[in-house]
Amino acid sequence: MMKKIYPRTGDRQTVYLNAVVNDPSIEIGDYTIYNDFADDPRLFERNNVLYHYPVNHERLVMGKFCSVACGAKFLFNCANHSLRPLSTYTFPLFYEEWGLNKADVATAWDNKGDIIIGNDVWIGFEAVIMAGVHIGNGAIVGARAVVTKDVPPYTIVGGTPARTIRRRFDDDTIRRLEALRWWDWPMEKIRQCLPYISKGDIEALGKHKG
Repeated sequence: MMKKIYPRTGDRQTVYLNAVVNDPSIEIGDYTIYNDFADDPRLFERNNVLYHYPVNHERLVMGKFCSVACGAKFLFNCANHSLRPLSTYTFPLFYEEWGLNKADVATAWDNKGDIIIGNDVWIGFEAVIMAGVHIGNGAIVGARAVVTKDVPPYTIVGGTPARTIRRRFDDDTIRRLEALRWWDWPMEKIRQCLPYISKGDIEALGKHKG
């Protein structure tokens, strides 16, 4: 886990997320960053992870080397009123008012599960990721997109609701990147391979596996 909070000297708008998040149900990989020019980025857990209440035991899991832009939000299950009853009003939540069983409070919303974000994912300005969504490695979520469905690896999505715009690479390159998993390499090895990563040279990068 990162102990260093700020990646750049003098920049207090960008933080390594796993150095500032304390909730054990939020798991953030090393080098994943969050930038916030409107508020203190150290308050990510309070300002950006919403409706995340202990009653559901749900997780936000984000891999390594992700980039999260200002105002991106992760909306959990308590934001979802259940569609099964004849009314969307959250009667079970107000069990005292209606004389209901406190143990049934979670029936007020539909539980769609954890939010799982892969490695090397870029989440754009004010994008919204809904409960239960899984985003694959290397994906890009456009600014102000609302992501309601899973996003395949190395796919660019945008819009409301988010739809596929295009894939970043061809099938073979995506397959090789998924197999290489460069984000799991030691820091010094990644540093040595930065020229290949930066130039998109999958052939040269592949020679450094193992």
